[in-house]
Amino acid sequence: MTTDYARSIPILASLDTTETAAFYTEQLGFKVGYLEENYLIVTRDDMELHFWKADDPRFPENTSCYIRGGQVAALHAEFVARGVPRVSPFQVRPWNMKEFHVHDPHGNLLKFGCGEW
Repeated sequence: MTTDYARSIPILASLDTTETAAFYTEQLGFKVGYLEENYLIVTRDDMELHFWKADDPRFPENTSCYIRGGQVAALHAEFVARGVPRVSPFQVRPWNMKEFHVHDPHGNLLKFGCGEW
């Protein structure tokens, strides 16, 4: 018997779900699982992000999510090689996590971190 653990899946704001889908697929290597004008789901490996259509840019500009795991170093190298805009350096933070971040076109902040490097 396998255990079906509870997972948390961020639901971020998008000003344009088609534009958001293009960024996540073309720049970050995600796949579209579902797309309509008011809702988007993108996946990559065990990562899953949902987006709802917002009209106010303050929502995505003030929203973030944290993605943590062992593949973070490889993701950083891939994003840099792809030329993803505004990828931060991959650095150890005072809380002993090695992290980097990316902003999507509407301002959502994606923070990636790992505890071992």
